[in-house]
Amino acid sequence: MTAAPPAAIVILPGDGVGPEVVDAAERVLLAVCAARDIPLRVEHRHIGGAAIRAEGAPISEQTVASCKQARAILFGATSSRFWREVVTEVADHHPKVALEHALVDSFALRLVQRPLELDVVLAANLFGDILSDEAAALSGSIGLLPSASLPADAGGGASRPALYEPVHGSAPDIAGRGIANPIGAILSAGLLLEHSLDQPRAAAEVRAAVDSVIAAGVLTPDLGGTAGTNAVTSAVMAALPS
Repeated sequence: MTAAPPAAIVILPGDGVGPEVVDAAERVLLAVCAARDIPLRVEHRHIGGAAIRAEGAPISEQTVASCKQARAILFGATSSRFWREVVTEVADHHPKVALEHALVDSFALRLVQRPLELDVVLAANLFGDILSDEAAALSGSIGLLPSASLPADAGGGASRPALYEPVHGSAPDIAGRGIANPIGAILSAGLLLEHSLDQPRAAAEVRAAVDSVIAAGVLTPDLGGTAGTNAVTSAVMAALPS
């Protein structure tokens, strides 16, 4: 009778208590299989923060390939403090900047209740994208918010382009009706002037023009006004220095 081939098991301990509890589970698994002559072929791989430190990525292609070929995967947990470690390391070089770490759930409440306590919010893309939309509500409309995606070498003579866009999405429900708020896109152009063209004074003029138009009550419907996209744009252009 031909013996069954060993079952391939990939073990991914991960982060935090993951290695501790998975080690316990592996010991029990091996003991049970040994007592019943169940052949196993066990492979240990990194995942999560442990993988970032050891291999430079949360999960390597080799780990993915091993998992695809395995009979089963025994997984611990992933929750790395890699982000916090890097941010703290950078903050150590800027002692005049106060750094405070926060959990995203309680911070979301704080952002609504006490926004004036905050100057800059630094977050990874997953949470940052959510929090930025929440912050948009404080301004009155997501249509007001610009954004900049800057490469590490952004600035005058940057070798890679930065990307500027309004925070809002495509809004298909109002597309083509001439009522979309152009302020977020206009302020994005202001960020382009400041960060890619190294023209901070021109960027300040754009912001000042936008502020004056809003103060004058030339508003699109999302802000309770009746002005259309072109009317707001024309008002901003008229408010720019000649």
